[in-house]
Amino acid sequence: MTILVAVSAVALAHLAITNGDVSGGWTLNVEQVRIGLTRTMYPFFAGLLLSRIAKPTRIKNAFLWCSLLIVLVLYMPRIGGANQAWMNGLYESVCIIIIFPVIVYLGASGVLQTKRENRICKFLGDISYPLYLVHYPLVYFYVAWISNHKGVTLAQAWPYALLILIGGIVLAYEALKWYDEPVRKWLRKKIA
Repeated sequence: MTILVAVSAVALAHLAITNGDVSGGWTLNVEQVRIGLTRTMYPFFAGLLLSRIAKPTRIKNAFLWCSLLIVLVLYMPRIGGANQAWMNGLYESVCIIIIFPVIVYLGASGVLQTKRENRICKFLGDISYPLYLVHYPLVYFYVAWISNHKGVTLAQAWPYALLILIGGIVLAYEALKWYDEPVRKWLRKKIA
């Protein structure tokens, strides 16, 4: 697993540094599929490795530290101009390969105080992958609506945005219960 993580980290860094970012992978042609696979290999394998070898500790205010790191990382504008695209690629590589796993570790080491917090975090953790899978088509619906309603105000748009948010959570929960959990159960039986 460590070798897969290292190889995928090198591939990700190469993609980011030579392209200037890790954008792409959304269409079905050879170049975009290569970008998409390269973008997802490292986070997938690093997440598996992190879950197997990392032993979370107890970190107070982990949510605050995670939030601050995310704000710092995402607040940074694009680095370098057209002739120095590699600088932004290097920045994105460092964020994805080092900082994001640190944020995940900090989050896993957070201390929950109440049963309610525990239930909320469990629910959000359970729907996180299904939400990742279903959010993109929903975003397309919203963008299409915005495109067809030029000049829409925030007051007009927020009900639709809220509908997409709630719809995404409901759809993710349904995907969890009707697909994700049954497939995991089936795989556990096959592997055991």
